[in-house]
Amino acid sequence: MSDAHNLQSIAALVPRGAHVLDLGCGDGALLDLLQRERGCTGYGIEIDDANVLACVKRGVNVIQLNLDEGLSMFDDASFDVVLQIDTLQHLRNAEVMLRETARVGKTGIVAFPNFAHWPNRLSVLQGRMPVTKRLPYQWYDTPNIRVGTYADFIDLAHKNALRIVDAFGLERGHEVRWLPNARAGTAVFKFVRG
Repeated sequence: MSDAHNLQSIAALVPRGAHVLDLGCGDGALLDLLQRERGCTGYGIEIDDANVLACVKRGVNVIQLNLDEGLSMFDDASFDVVLQIDTLQHLRNAEVMLRETARVGKTGIVAFPNFAHWPNRLSVLQGRMPVTKRLPYQWYDTPNIRVGTYADFIDLAHKNALRIVDAFGLERGHEVRWLPNARAGTAVFKFVRG
């Protein structure tokens, strides 16, 4: 999710001066933005060598770690905000990591490709897996381990005793609050425990 407007929409959910943990931080663009424009501090977690190097070059504190190994190195409520932006769909232990996000952070923010977006539905109706700007891979070479929808995440949050405090979709840099399950390529949720 490199679109600058999308990053700004997610950054706006993070309180100024927050201590942030960005899980699967990629090249560190979001954490860099939060540090420069919102006075935040924190760390990124990333596995990819090239992305770790990109974070260091940006001046973003990064820890090289495989998220499938968990977050046991962090105490409860160690961070004001824990971000999972385009990370959840790549994890084998997505539900466990969601609970860990809620344990380690006072607030969690997740964003992921919304498989229920109408172009994806149309592709499936035509008997094909979707290939879109948001889901740019063929079914056989995608890095996504799982696909989910805006509506699916609401159920998962309730199952794990997470209270959603804000939710919307993102489409072409714009927030979608009316029918986001069908009208947005990206689902965004801000949540807290219980």
